Amino acid sequence: MGIFEPYRALGYITSSVPFSVQRLGTETFVTVSVGKAFQIYNCAKLNLVLIGPQLPKKIRALASYRDYTFAAYGTHIAVFKRAHQVATWSRHSAKVNLLLLFGEHILSVDAEGNIFIWAFKGIENNLAPIGHIKLDENFSPSCIMHPDTYLNKVILGSQEGSLQLWNISTKIKLFEFRGWNSSVCSSVSSPALDVIAVGCADGSIHVHNIRSDVEVVTFKHSARGAVTSLSFSTDGQPLLASGGSSGVINIWNLEKRRLQSVIREAHDSSIISLHFLANEPVLMSSSADNSIKMWIFDTSDGDPRLLRFRSGHSAPPLCIRFYANGRHILSAGQDRAFRLFSVIQDQQSRELSQRHISKRAKKLKMKEEELKLKPVIAFDCAEIRERDWCNVVTCHMDTEQAYVWRLQNFVLGEHILRPCPENPTPVKACAISACGNFAVLGTAGGWIERFNLQSGISRGCYVDLSEKGTAHHGEVIGVACDSTNTLMISAGYHGDIKVWDFKGRELKSRWEVGCPLVKIVYHRLNGLLATVADDLIIRLFDVGALRMVRKFEGHTDRITDLCFGEDGKWLLSSSMDGSLRIWDVILARQIDAVHVDVAITALSLSPNMDVLATAHVDQNGVYMWVNQSMFSGASNVDSFASGKEVVNVKLPSVSQMDGLQVEDSDERAINHSVSEDVSPVSSIPNQQIPGLVTLSLLPKSQWQSLINLDIIKVRNKPIEPPKQPEKAPFFLPTVPSLSGEIIFKPSESADEENGGESDEMAKSQTKLDMPQSQFVQSLQSSAKMKNFSVFTDYLKSLSPSTLDMELRMLQIVDDDQQELDKRPEMIFIELLLDYFIHEISCRNNYEFIQALLKLFLKIHGETIRCHSRLQDKASKLLEIHSDVWQRIDRSFQVTRCMVTFFSNSQF
Repeated sequence: MGIFEPYRALGYITSSVPFSVQRLGTETFVTVSVGKAFQIYNCAKLNLVLIGPQLPKKIRALASYRDYTFAAYGTHIAVFKRAHQVATWSRHSAKVNLLLLFGEHILSVDAEGNIFIWAFKGIENNLAPIGHIKLDENFSPSCIMHPDTYLNKVILGSQEGSLQLWNISTKIKLFEFRGWNSSVCSSVSSPALDVIAVGCADGSIHVHNIRSDVEVVTFKHSARGAVTSLSFSTDGQPLLASGGSSGVINIWNLEKRRLQSVIREAHDSSIISLHFLANEPVLMSSSADNSIKMWIFDTSDGDPRLLRFRSGHSAPPLCIRFYANGRHILSAGQDRAFRLFSVIQDQQSRELSQRHISKRAKKLKMKEEELKLKPVIAFDCAEIRERDWCNVVTCHMDTEQAYVWRLQNFVLGEHILRPCPENPTPVKACAISACGNFAVLGTAGGWIERFNLQSGISRGCYVDLSEKGTAHHGEVIGVACDSTNTLMISAGYHGDIKVWDFKGRELKSRWEVGCPLVKIVYHRLNGLLATVADDLIIRLFDVGALRMVRKFEGHTDRITDLCFGEDGKWLLSSSMDGSLRIWDVILARQIDAVHVDVAITALSLSPNMDVLATAHVDQNGVYMWVNQSMFSGASNVDSFASGKEVVNVKLPSVSQMDGLQVEDSDERAINHSVSEDVSPVSSIPNQQIPGLVTLSLLPKSQWQSLINLDIIKVRNKPIEPPKQPEKAPFFLPTVPSLSGEIIFKPSESADEENGGESDEMAKSQTKLDMPQSQFVQSLQSSAKMKNFSVFTDYLKSLSPSTLDMELRMLQIVDDDQQELDKRPEMIFIELLLDYFIHEISCRNNYEFIQALLKLFLKIHGETIRCHSRLQDKASKLLEIHSDVWQRIDRSFQVTRCMVTFFSNSQF
């Protein structure tokens, strides 16, 4: 098990599977597929209400009925009641492509032309289909629909172009429609009786009367491509909506038999589904561009307008970064969109506005995509000035200027930063200063310039006199600023790293890496600069000392991204070889490595280091991984990390539930059993850093009560004597024990008890070896093993009053009866002195041991003073204690002096 475990995926709205709409009461819900899971949205606000579990394969078809959801994957059909799977239908031998809700039955159609009829009433008792139909071999079904008022009948369209009318009850083919010499892609029933609409691959739409087999009207798409979806309006308007593979939605007026309106650029990809809500002038559409949109027909000219939508990236993200203390993720994708994803509430995710793109596209009669900014290749953000002015700067592909964004308003800023207007070259690198006032830009021509973010005005450029008027010879691949605006670090493609005076813009120092550089990442707190070169080696440089301090090797392909942990102890790197490696900067070694099937292109670690976000090749979502060491009892990272061994891990799923991942059941069972065997307290190893003092992490009240136990007893002393109850309760006879365990005593006669009483008194007078308590037994066993960790854990589990009683039971009361050296109490007191010597010298549980030592000396101090044997141990304890305390006091003294100095200073 690695340090980072898969958690969930963000940014997935829908896939290329048609959605399923159902109405429950007054609310309408839509079920969509997102890869191997499904999601349900409430159409009132398009808010997410349910996420289904993960299935073994991608979903190919969906259907829904009230609380039931039917999902076809591979050759199986999973039946869910809300989010819980209640059954699996397995009878198909080929992949299931179509599902149709038919009354209280589900019809499933596979690629080989088999139709199975399933009943979901009483599904727990019967998992077998109630009917089967085999289609002709030359008939490849492509769509299925039920014409209204046609009892037990369905119409199937084929890739060959023909349509067939079947009676499901009698399993007889009633009629075959010849078609229009083009593959049937979609079909839908109309509100008018006996009329259906059929969409073909050649872009034609045929409104057909199936009773008389007569064509009513034919429409033709102007754009090339197939008619992928159709829907009739049910609110009284004679409208037919059609969607094609070009992403355009056409609205046809059936009365006038002409095109009424066109929604150009409705989606960026093929339309998958269209559906008019029942008795509402609202059209819902979904597309393969990862979006769902709702259009309302409420304008005077009858044209629809966008009512609400949910969307994610339609192309893979290129850069990601945590924002707002890990609550949001900034993501820039190849689809020219700059998005903000909410980690906590999915409804808050949105795309940052690029200022009236839709209106400008309509006026100029251009596509929105052509007016959008080019894909972002690098960006930087600063939260400190979010409320004052723009706090994000972006560099775009092949763009000679940089843009600023105001995240408070989720909008593009008013300033455009243009470095070196005399000789413009594309901007390749950017960085915002720690104060949030300045942005530093680096270009492909080696030019570095500083801008004021509030005004957008240039504040000077950084020029190396030896480079002919530029900062670097060649492309600038990265720039960074330190935490005090003292230094600015830049790196060139040819391997030269330069350190500049931030304010004076003068070159202070430089060094050569020796090979071309690809990327740099700077950590402001520890002053370390991580560089990636073409030789696949990660080098860490100390900017203050101007020397290389670490070198990490292990990747076998191009390194795509780097990321420091917030504390600077970890460095994470990803590569096109599919590996994610975690390097410990202090230990100078790799502590974990995982391999994923799809290579990571960008990564970001949250400020709390609890969540890792990654972007992958050809994946439109942002994937989140959980830091196991932050959410478990074990504090030792080595218990999770794999070291040099690379572990294969699957990508996180949209659903947080594992669902039917049978292949991982064995591994998960092993991990679960291991986690059960290790308790959260005993599994934590005592990690001791040499020279430092470790505290016990006990509540402050527990060890303070040991010191003030006498005061607590006086305060809690009862005012009135205890009163005898009116009727004493029944108690089972028990034998008292020092451990506190209740031992039930068998009933005996009174004579036997009296006879045994004299014998026990005699034995107690002759034998001093009383039954030992758990306190004494644990002390003796720990002293033999010379390891007192078990004894310390036992002491920490006792209450202050119990601990006081255990120590007082070792008091020596009668000094004249026996030689003191042979008394067991003397031996136990001596072992306790050895225990204190060992613990104080190890500097473990320091505050708890101090409180325990004070209580021990308070009880047994007089005994130690009167016996020379114990005085030697006490002298050694005093010497060790003084040495440890002097070291701690010196550290405190430095802090006290600094506090005193600053408290008396006037700034």
